Amino acid sequence: MQMADTFMLSSDTTLRVHALYSNHHRWLQSWLHRRLGNTFDAADLAQDTFLRILVSGRTPEAEQSRAHLTQIAKGLVVDLYRRRLLETAYLEALTHLPVALSSSEEERALVLEDLLQVDAALRALPPKVREAFLLSQLDGLTYTEIAQRMGVSFGAVRKYMLRAAQSLHSILGT
Repeated sequence: MQMADTFMLSSDTTLRVHALYSNHHRWLQSWLHRRLGNTFDAADLAQDTFLRILVSGRTPEAEQSRAHLTQIAKGLVVDLYRRRLLETAYLEALTHLPVALSSSEEERALVLEDLLQVDAALRALPPKVREAFLLSQLDGLTYTEIAQRMGVSFGAVRKYMLRAAQSLHSILGT
């Protein structure tokens, strides 16, 4: 299936995206290069920025073009750094495993993909839900201890944990 078959855009939207790309791609890629210091990452994120606009079908007004592109690109830069930090932490943790427990490159890639999905799911949770889940899973606190630390009821903690579990379950499909 080709990209054009994936979603339909009006000819007006197609023309606006084309004009936006033609007028601002080089500028955006340079802007990203200055921030990232890497031509390849800048090129990838510039393309991803325009892809997001293309998929959404919403183009900014001409006077807001650069501000809109910058906003999307900044989010992509944050995502890139978050992915790299997570990958680095994972690879560092692997170096401490005994050789007998080491995994193949394919297994590592699959685990890293799952970690990125979990990270995205956790970031999407409301702050209290995320905090309760992390206190339980990382600090090993009981629901009563979490309720005391967060200043909420035991029932609230149960609801937070259920919401976190449902979110993670839907993301990971387990």
